[in-house]
Parts: sequence; C-alpha cells; structure tokens
Amino acid sequence: MKFIRETLDNGLEIVAECNPAAYSTAVGFFVQAGSRDEADAVAGVSHFLEHMAFKGTPRRTADDVNRRFDEIGAHYNACTSEESTIFYAAVLPEYQDAAVELLGDILRPSLRTEDFDTEKQVILEEIRMYEDLPPFGADDKCRAAYFGAHPLGRSVLGTIESITHLTAEAMRAYHASRYTPGNVTLVSTGRVDFDALVRAARRVCGHWEPRASRRARADAVPCRRFEVLRKPGATQQYAVELAPGPGAKLDDRYAAKLLATVLGDDTGSRLYWELVEPGLAENASLTHCEFEDAGAMMTYLCCEPDDAVENLQRIRDVYRRVRAEGVAPDEIEQAKNKVRSRIVLSSERPRGRLFVVGSDWTYRRAYCSVADDLAAVAQVTPDEIHAVLAHYPLDASATVTIGPLAEVAPPR
Repeated sequence: MKFIRETLDNGLEIVAECNPAAYSTAVGFFVQAGSRDEADAVAGVSHFLEHMAFKGTPRRTADDVNRRFDEIGAHYNACTSEESTIFYAAVLPEYQDAAVELLGDILRPSLRTEDFDTEKQVILEEIRMYEDLPPFGADDKCRAAYFGAHPLGRSVLGTIESITHLTAEAMRAYHASRYTPGNVTLVSTGRVDFDALVRAARRVCGHWEPRASRRARADAVPCRRFEVLRKPGATQQYAVELAPGPGAKLDDRYAAKLLATVLGDDTGSRLYWELVEPGLAENASLTHCEFEDAGAMMTYLCCEPDDAVENLQRIRDVYRRVRAEGVAPDEIEQAKNKVRSRIVLSSERPRGRLFVVGSDWTYRRAYCSVADDLAAVAQVTPDEIHAVLAHYPLDASATVTIGPLAEVAPPR
C-alpha cells in the first residue's frame, strides 16, 4: 500500500491509496456540498444537484453518460449527506481514465431549465415518499429538534416548500459557489496508476476556475426536548433520540463507536438482550454519528405502540446503568472484534476503501491505513470508554417519536 497526494494549480486535490495487488480501481470526487452549506431558502439543493449531474453536460446527453458508464462496466452512483456530495465509480484498472473523465464531466452539468423542472417533480415525490414510509422522517425531525437552528438540523432532501420554490438560477449559483476546485477532492483506491490519474485530472478539471468557497462554521448547541408526532395509519411506534457525541476530528470517536457497539449493536448488545431478543421491540439500536465539528449518539426504536412507553424507559435505564457501572472487559473485547471485523470486511474492495480514505482526508486531512484503524480500535482502553460516558451523557437527548399514539410519556 502506498498513499500519494498532489494538488493541481487551481487547488483541486488528488489523493490515492495505491494497492498493486488489487483487481479493481475505485475513483470518486468528494465535494464539500451538503445540507449544512445551504440557506433555508434553498434547502435540499445539494441533493437535487446530485440528481441533475446525471442529466447531461455540454459534451454528453443523459443517455450518453449512462451508456458510457455501462460500456466500461462501472459500478457507479452518487450520494449526498449533511456535509458532502460524492460521485464515484468502481472499474477495471484499464478504465481508470475513462472513469475520471466521466465523473469530472458530470461535475460540470448543463443544468438546463427543462431538465430542472422535470427532476423537481421527482424530488418532490421522493420527499413525500420519505414522509409516508416508516419511520416517517423521524431521523430528520429529530435532527432538527436536536440541532435547532444550526445548519446540521436541515434535511438533506429539503422540504416541499423549499424545493417547490427553488429556481434553476439559484441552483446554478449554488453550483458555482460550492463546486469549486478547492472544495473538491479526487480520491482513488485499489490498483491506481497515480501519474495517469493526475494527468486525467489535469486534462478534465485543470481548467476549472478557482474561487473562494468556505463553509460557515458555528458551534452546535444541542437541545433537549421530547416530541410526539401522531401518524394514525402507522402500525408501529418509532422513536429516534440524539444525544451528544464526539465529532469527526476528535480521537475519542473510536471509544464512542465501541460504546455504541456494546450498547446498541444489532446482535449481542445490551439493547438487543434487553429489548429485541425478548420480543419487546422489533429494533433497538445505538450508533455514533460524526460530523466535521459535532457528533451525536443516535438511538433508534421500533416496537408495538402498547410497548413504547415502557421500552423508552428500558432504554433510559440501560444507559443509566452503564454510566453508573461502566463497561465490562469482555464487552469491550467483543465490541473490538466486531468493529475490527467490519473495518477489514468493508476494506477488502477498493470501493469500500474509497469512502474511508476520502472521509479521512476531507474531515481530518490525514491518511489512515487499515492497519492504523485496527490499531486505533485495539488501543482503546476502558477508561477512555468511561470518559465518553461521562463527557457525553446519553440522557441529554432530543427525542422524536412517531406512530399511532397521540400521547407518549417521556422516560423518567
């Protein structure tokens, strides 16, 4: 394995983890453009723009784009989150240049008004579907409740109102402000020809005009609240809780992930044995979510409406016990084995490594090999986990519960 980086004259960074033993190559453009970068009036524009990137460029129609990806046998897609939009493809090594050319081209889409108007209806339908399917947008609603006015509280999809009123001109202005060379990182993993990667990037992206583009930063101030939203047609009661957790740049994120595994993994965790295995809940889990300058511990519950109040109390009791008693050494060792297995299994393909390498670089300006991540997990001590429990109280949460119940008593 070898990590190499270079920066083009216009500011676009290129990073690669080169593995000559790999049989495939993964390429991705990581753009710092997510829901936290939007104003309320254009909420959802980052995700909408992701869709529009595949609608054609000055050089290619939408059919041309998709046909060319198919011709080179690419496994390709894009995704948008609160903090980034990622366009990626996994290909055979001989198609590395073609993948860079295609992905780089769609990052400069035509953004035609007629395509915009058509795709707007697709986005509006996606928002309606998201609201109509379990858990009925509970995670978005909880994030809004927890982060309040902070930009991380915005929905990635936006709202019916914001998308309805969004104009093609506003999208073009947003694209010009966020899709700048200094705001984009080209990442590649697997069997990478780095010199060819740089040449392709220079040919495809070297003419992009540099432009200042900084993310507005503000401290997130978590809010404690308990909200009940009634969905008469629902058959299950859902609850999402967000509590404080380490951000992406903090070293104690490893301890937080181990704690979440001990308490809320989908098998063999405390919540599993307390709620799922006895049949009291269909799902009860805890995960650690990290953002650039904030983090959160997210609890998810799905159960029969009649069990909701008692289950929320059971979860609160589990969290209080672990804070008072700590975590047992055998629980920590089991959690380490699970996390290490996930790291290795997800990294066996270049496509899996692409997201790890890209996220490490865009968040922390650091490269961590698989061995580095495994060592970081192995080195977490019980004291570090207990420090996370003390510093990030799991009961300092915002909770949103959605289902057929009109009233739900909050846990004591």
